[in-house]
Amino acid sequence: MNLPRHLLCSAAALPLLLSACGGDGAPQASAPPPQLSKAQGGALQACATLSAVSLPNTRFTSAAVVPAGALAGQQAPEHCLVQGLMHERTGVNGNYAIGFEMRLPKAWNGRFFYQANGGGDGVVATAVGASGPGTDTTALSMGFAVLSSDAGHNGAQNNAGPGHFGLDPQARLDYGYQAVAKLTPMGRKVVNAAYGKEPDRMYMGGCSNGGRHAMVAASRYAAQYDGILAGNPGFNLPKSAVQGAWDTQWLNTVADSTAALSSAFTSAELNLVADRVLARCDALDGLKDGMVLDVQACQTTFKLDLDVPTCSGARDGSCLSAAQKTAMGKIFGGAKNAAGTALHASFPYDPGMRSGGWSVWKYFINTTLGAGSLPYIFTTPPNALAPTALVDGLLNYSMDRDAPKIGTTGGLFTESALAFMTPPDADRLFTLRERGAKLMVYHGTADPAFSSDDTANWYTALRKTHGEDTPNFARYYPVAGMNHCSGGVATDRFDMLTALVDWVEDGRAPDRITASVRPANADLAATGWSSARTRPLCPFPKVARYQGGNTESAASFACE
Repeated sequence: MNLPRHLLCSAAALPLLLSACGGDGAPQASAPPPQLSKAQGGALQACATLSAVSLPNTRFTSAAVVPAGALAGQQAPEHCLVQGLMHERTGVNGNYAIGFEMRLPKAWNGRFFYQANGGGDGVVATAVGASGPGTDTTALSMGFAVLSSDAGHNGAQNNAGPGHFGLDPQARLDYGYQAVAKLTPMGRKVVNAAYGKEPDRMYMGGCSNGGRHAMVAASRYAAQYDGILAGNPGFNLPKSAVQGAWDTQWLNTVADSTAALSSAFTSAELNLVADRVLARCDALDGLKDGMVLDVQACQTTFKLDLDVPTCSGARDGSCLSAAQKTAMGKIFGGAKNAAGTALHASFPYDPGMRSGGWSVWKYFINTTLGAGSLPYIFTTPPNALAPTALVDGLLNYSMDRDAPKIGTTGGLFTESALAFMTPPDADRLFTLRERGAKLMVYHGTADPAFSSDDTANWYTALRKTHGEDTPNFARYYPVAGMNHCSGGVATDRFDMLTALVDWVEDGRAPDRITASVRPANADLAATGWSSARTRPLCPFPKVARYQGGNTESAASFACE
């Protein structure tokens, strides 16, 4: 029978077809995905005249040559900068448009890179395209044509406070997924006008909310993108915002005051827990080196109640009070409603929690960016809180009454936050697989914003759907100790874009990625690590295990 493979293994399939599936309904390994051809480059044929190109719903505002030199802290080749606006309109609370820029290198490699930006978007970031955290190379320096956008809103819509663009239904949809759908064909046509042909290969990448954009593209736009790189992806961002309220509520139970949430856990107390995690888990990968590479095993080995002393007197950094242990356990255990139903994933205990990035997110970013996003963007209908009421909004947020509103619709808001922000059918990537496209995901296991447990759960579900075939088109790489997109007690410098191109166009599967120490990582100052330290990032569920030899070299580890 000529049925698609995903129908062969569906619950509705005939019993005689189930022999093609595993016992859990997952397809077994079959013919490998098709091999996509290698991109062919070209030379820039036009620049200034690009501002006169006529495209639907698009107004170009400038086009000019930029000489080679420093750009966004890195070196960039000579290129053409094109800027413009798409779908200009008057919205609920101001004038809206999808702002964008494209940087088109003089010497082009035949590839397009959609730079998915982080945070709440709203800014057209410099279109260079990161290849991974801490690297000196960018997509632009490698010869890609790179596009960046504000995802359909700008600072004018946020003058009253973070997230206010969420009052506009279309702005929500553009932020969630529609801006990508509008920008992608436009970008292809601009490339065609600049080089005389459209891109041979299409790539997308980003971290944080940019990682979410990338994960959404793997579901919604798999027919358009050949290679997708998602870093620390907040692909369940509305649920992460609920988690932010949960965190704030529990921190408030042990802080000196709401205005001083950072007093909930001092640096010394966070260091204490991190040290106890190391004491229990450092050697699980075969080497005591200040890193916990077997993160999954650590979660059953380390016990907060047993391994961290409970204070019987004053707080001095050598213990946690019973109330602090309760609060920390609740935060790492993930948000729940009164019935105990999980509203978000758990977070792994990881020594990277000692870093400044962990504290900044939990104590400050949750109460600013997160506090605005939850009522304005992820609640339907929006809860228009005054800027001075945002923190109180988190403290009074009900996991029973309010959390379900991330999944509701109403009036002009025809799609819920869960619908427009998350990748639909994230564990069923048949289009991506069957056309030969590839997905690489990485996530720091000490990320305080988006749970790496959530990403591991996603990949486990993906493997349940696609079975042994999964690593042929999608791989997930946990980064031990890394915080949100970089930082932490980690080797947080690695290039995944080059590996992605090699996989997509040459068929070289990335069985491991070498990560090194990032010189600017201040979190490593007290560790005594060698500046030459490297470690392999292994595709989940494999773990890097020490085999003997140079303890600072990735070559001494195997992914097992």
